[in-house]
Amino acid sequence: MTTSNRPKWYMLAAILAFVWNIMGVMAYLAQAFMPAEALAAMTEAQRTLYESTPAWVTAAFAIAVWGGALGSLLLILKKSISHLVLLISLIGIVVQQTWIFFISNSFEVYGTGQSVMPIMVLIIGVWLVWFSRKAKAEGWTN
Repeated sequence: MTTSNRPKWYMLAAILAFVWNIMGVMAYLAQAFMPAEALAAMTEAQRTLYESTPAWVTAAFAIAVWGGALGSLLLILKKSISHLVLLISLIGIVVQQTWIFFISNSFEVYGTGQSVMPIMVLIIGVWLVWFSRKAKAEGWTN
């Protein structure tokens, strides 16, 4: 399939992916630049969890969201390198989720209901890698 035969839904999917990832960037910026007032409003357990988050987890979060936003923008621009960038983003997601699910006490602090968003992030990250690989294989990107 050539780029001229790109499905009509391709651009909608790419734009929705970009919007999703921009929301992730906003969440990252909100966490990275949290004002003292917001930190003071947290419970002691939440503040302890926030302050004890390792730098490597924050770095993985940054790679996940910025890579996702860039990869999605590259999908909009129909660039095949989007696959590599989204794969790197997915690695960031997996590293961050490993800490959330298996290392930290985040579920004790926030409850098991907190697991919904990380699971959604992982599923969408995997889908974006699949979608970008399919786009590259089908010639929808160049």
